[in-house]
Amino acid sequence: MARRLEPRPPEPPLPPALPPGRVALVPGRGEVFLREAAGPPDRPTIVLLHGWTVSADLNWFLLYDAVADLGPVIAVDHRGHGRGMRSEEPFSLEAAADDVAGLLRELGRGPVVAVGYSMGGPIALHLWNRHRDLVSGLVLQATALEWRASLYERLLWRFMGLVELSLRIGNPDGLVERILRDAIETCPDLEPYRGWLKAELRRGDPADLAGAGRALGNYDARPFAGSVDVPTAVVVTTKDRLVRPRKQRALAAAIPAAHAIDVHADHDAPLMESDRFRAATVAAIRHVSR
Repeated sequence: MARRLEPRPPEPPLPPALPPGRVALVPGRGEVFLREAAGPPDRPTIVLLHGWTVSADLNWFLLYDAVADLGPVIAVDHRGHGRGMRSEEPFSLEAAADDVAGLLRELGRGPVVAVGYSMGGPIALHLWNRHRDLVSGLVLQATALEWRASLYERLLWRFMGLVELSLRIGNPDGLVERILRDAIETCPDLEPYRGWLKAELRRGDPADLAGAGRALGNYDARPFAGSVDVPTAVVVTTKDRLVRPRKQRALAAAIPAAHAIDVHADHDAPLMESDRFRAATVAAIRHVSR
């Protein structure tokens, strides 16, 4: 990350092939941006819930086709993230789950298989806990049961929220360029999308991104995880340096009959280890759909 950046000419933000996107008005809540991909109509709808600071496209663009083979797909941008709604209300994981529930009711979809990556995991669990008629299965990836068992964890997520806010308010171009350089050196297939990846990484509302970090630091599913009554798979990223594997395994142990699937990757698995991550995601969705 410390290596000098070489000057590069501006690049147009040309995206990869993506499912059609649109904005849906959810009564009483606001406008939600979503992407939809057709899949086998006799299968449950699969709802993709992305992680902290990114958009649905950044989290899932390398998986849309594979997941659509398993059922119709809806991917949303959470409030304050990507093209998601901008609300005067402080960010909360519960509100993000209610946004998804309102969207599903407006679209007449459900019950669905909710697939949540990182921050999307708590949103998926809140979706089940608050709107149980809408969820038939859960796939929880690179996420945890809670992030507040220790003072260190609570302070870590609050600090990360402040760091994200300072980067967004300041000049993040250098950091984004370094992240992309390292990613493309590892995965040269990403090179054609450099301009688009950079543009996507810069989306998001600074205050909401910081608020989401604080919300994760306060998150605790221990009071209700033991009552989850739908098929659940937990995808464990075994090299994860942000959400430690032991935290992920504690989540799997807390949910009755949860099926754990290991993928040997870090927290950037959807981008940097896409083949392994795709295979684990498909296996997890198939497991809960059965």
